[in-house]
Amino acid sequence: MSTATTEPTAVSRTAASAANAAEIDYRQLASDVLAGHRVTAEQALAILDSPDQDLLAVLDAAFRVRRAHFGLSVQLYFLMNAKSGLCPEDCNYCSQSKVSEAPVPKYNILQRDQLMAAAELAAARQAKTYCLVISARGPNEREMKAVEEIVPEIKAKYGLDICACLGLLTAEQAQRLKACGVDRVNHNLNTSEEYYAKICTTHTHADRVQTLHHVRDAGLEVCSGGIIGMGETHQDVVAMAIQLRELAAESIPVNFLNSIDGTPLQNQSELTPQDCLRTLAMFRLVNPTSELRISGGRELHLRTLQPLGLYAANSLFVGDYLTTSGQPPEQDYQMIRDLGFEVTGGVTLPTEAAPAGHDRAAKNGQQPMPVASMTSESSGGCGGNGACGSGGQCGGGQ
Repeated sequence: MSTATTEPTAVSRTAASAANAAEIDYRQLASDVLAGHRVTAEQALAILDSPDQDLLAVLDAAFRVRRAHFGLSVQLYFLMNAKSGLCPEDCNYCSQSKVSEAPVPKYNILQRDQLMAAAELAAARQAKTYCLVISARGPNEREMKAVEEIVPEIKAKYGLDICACLGLLTAEQAQRLKACGVDRVNHNLNTSEEYYAKICTTHTHADRVQTLHHVRDAGLEVCSGGIIGMGETHQDVVAMAIQLRELAAESIPVNFLNSIDGTPLQNQSELTPQDCLRTLAMFRLVNPTSELRISGGRELHLRTLQPLGLYAANSLFVGDYLTTSGQPPEQDYQMIRDLGFEVTGGVTLPTEAAPAGHDRAAKNGQQPMPVASMTSESSGGCGGNGACGSGGQCGGGQ
């Protein structure tokens, strides 16, 4: 897996790892997983260290497990950046953190009409889940009340599931989210406990885990994943995947770092498509029954191999991320059709043109708002920490 560091421990595949990879019977491993085997750290590392010529065998093993639990379905998510900019945290990957110089939209939590318009667009795109994200270390009372008011209305009118991503939560806040109808909460581990202090110092890995325990205790589903390609080792990636298994996360978004100019990780080396596919396969085999979502950075790093990612993952964001653009929805629809897969529920996929103003080619482009009224000028300023240069995973952000 490529990283910015030149230290051999971060980029090289050791002789022992290569030997372990050579010994794996991937098809047998898939059968073992389906029979209840829990993939070990050594097996997971061997998958990440496997040679490119084994890639199809690795994906075949992941697909056998994915198909057994999710068939050929693809779950669509829609991401709404409901509050953006001026983050008080120092997450190195985040385009909105206090250490970032990246130009991003800045606005306070959006008004009801704007959030409802985005929900309408999510429903039109056949998304099952509307992900409401705010930029904040944690929600203040005004933001909590805004979420409590809008969630029942969105669910009643559009029948969408709601995933709230509001940063660090108290036990009482998690209970309030459950009471107003939120289905799940996203708060990402982002990386391993050991590596976390190298990407953020204003809160800890333990803080994030505590929020996830509050979410679980409130009876909400847990959505938690990470960002790949921040300079971490394969051991860090495996440790995160196994910790998510221990947390029994129902949904795991996997992001691939979009190294935004102006962030501390702006010069981070890019991953290869093969790196990304091995990572997705490893997450699937370690977490066989969890929904696995290919999230921010998939267009940048998987490139023409994006369709292969769905042989391990069973979920996608349709449209844009937080501060970066995704590919036009119709390209996602065509990819799903070409694979012979179908959207969850067997719905007919729409045929739509890319919305005006979307610049899909610019790596460092800001996210266009999903409706015309959502502009930084009309929405005002803000503070908080949520959206990130990974293309979607930050401060608890999805």
